[in-house]
Amino acid sequence: MNKFALILLAACTLITAIPAQATEQSRQRQDARDVRQGTREASRNIKQECREGLVGNADCRQEHRQHKQEGREKARDIKY
Repeated sequence: MNKFALILLAACTLITAIPAQATEQSRQRQDARDVRQGTREASRNIKQECREGLVGNADCRQEHRQHKQEGREKARDIKY
């Protein structure tokens, strides 16, 4: 009977710890998602402004890629 109580206590402890961790991970994923989405929008605007200027299309693409990569790195820093 004592083993059963100990196993039940351990199981309850694990069950209560998992949702708290899942909630934190969910918040981190959502924050990272928000950063990536914001980066995409800003990158589109930068690319559009670049195309309206006198800079070549290849330079605009490179700047667009670089900006998106920076956003991905920020999102990774949040998640991990």
